[in-house]
Amino acid sequence: MGQADREEQRGALELVVYAAGDEAAATVLPAAGSVTIGRGEGNDVRIDDASVSRRHAVLHVGPVLRIEDKGSANGTFVRTSEDKGSAVETRRVHRAPGETFDVELGDCIVLGSVIAVVRRARHEEGPKAVDEGRKGAAGRVIVEDPGMRALHEEARRAAGSPFNVLLLGETGVGKEILARAIHEASPRRAKPFVAVHCAALSESLLESELFGHKKGSFTGATEDKKGLFEAADGGTVLLDEIGELSPSVQVKLLRVLEDRAVLRIGAVAPKPVDVRFIAATNRDLEAEALRGAFRQDLFYRLNGITFVVPPLRERKAELGKLASFFLEDAWKKLERKGTPSLAKEARELLERHAFPGNVRELKNAMERAAVLCAGDTVLPEDLPPRMRIAQPSGPPPAQGREGRSATQPISEDDVREAQKQLDERQRILDALEKCAHNQTRAAEMLGISRRTLVSRLEEYDLPRPRKR
Repeated sequence: MGQADREEQRGALELVVYAAGDEAAATVLPAAGSVTIGRGEGNDVRIDDASVSRRHAVLHVGPVLRIEDKGSANGTFVRTSEDKGSAVETRRVHRAPGETFDVELGDCIVLGSVIAVVRRARHEEGPKAVDEGRKGAAGRVIVEDPGMRALHEEARRAAGSPFNVLLLGETGVGKEILARAIHEASPRRAKPFVAVHCAALSESLLESELFGHKKGSFTGATEDKKGLFEAADGGTVLLDEIGELSPSVQVKLLRVLEDRAVLRIGAVAPKPVDVRFIAATNRDLEAEALRGAFRQDLFYRLNGITFVVPPLRERKAELGKLASFFLEDAWKKLERKGTPSLAKEARELLERHAFPGNVRELKNAMERAAVLCAGDTVLPEDLPPRMRIAQPSGPPPAQGREGRSATQPISEDDVREAQKQLDERQRILDALEKCAHNQTRAAEMLGISRRTLVSRLEEYDLPRPRKR
């Protein structure tokens, strides 16, 4: 089998980085070539974390993945296991120029204090029509909470109507999932479903994507382009984060809603479209309209039927199944063997967590846990630090700095204390960076003793730096 055949069989890969706040940032990797990683501008993958050097490492992509440390201050480590489910060894990547080590899918790469992993690229939803293969996706939705069951039943009944729908709820609660369920239950299910993230595109690009353009209408318009409203003809359009639309785009969208026709940029005659609109936002759109931040006439056009999706902290009945689903999905992407499970202590921590990031935060946490988990059972230490603030006391390394009892509920004071610790951790990293990783000078800058600094590095699980 040749190189091209192996790459095609393997499929597209992505490098996922879990940096500050454990937010996951994915970068699709080329089929072959070198990908630079570091904190400095100009890197292919830029990680804004003080523990990462300006030019930290290079990931060589080909039939075999290899990582090369470029003489970083805090080192590059690869944690791997033979069968991805047994005893784990951690090995350090040598800094000798040009020396590299193999990396497999699912191996945990540690860059300073930042975690990364190479996995198969997931299907990313973008501003495009969803093909027929997406049919039935709504059937995979996990709905266990009584309130959510009632909400989905109401949405199913509303799906048969021609009216526009407005979905309200915090970021990450699953508004797009409900929108897809409405589309799948509607007479338009055989036609395209188009999801557009209004905040992800610039105003000029968003206009071109939504309405299309004529050849020569602006620099770079080398051919006629059909807009997404035309592409979704007969189907459903989800306008996610619609509260982010600029006033000029709001005016054009209102015209489409009123006339059921779209005018391409540079065109003179509109084209009729038959589209059902679903709008979603985490803002109080009615209040925005009353104070003039959003057009009232557009708000009332969109507000045909309104549904409010509750946050995850009010849906604890489905937390366990959602966590298991995301964990198993991440396990498969990393090609790990066996069936993953959540330890009782880890599940209890999840149940006590407030989940300000909702379902999206839970998904990121399970992906991170799949990377860090040494065996096939996720333990408390595999969860993000902010989820371990209610961890029961015990011997290291499970014992957190908080020393809370397992029976104590999470409180606002706990959240503030966790944020305080995160801030202190960042201050330490910043001071080390400014002092070229000289611990004595960094301790003086922070106003603490060197011994206290070393103690903090251990408590926050930060690597002991060396001088540059």
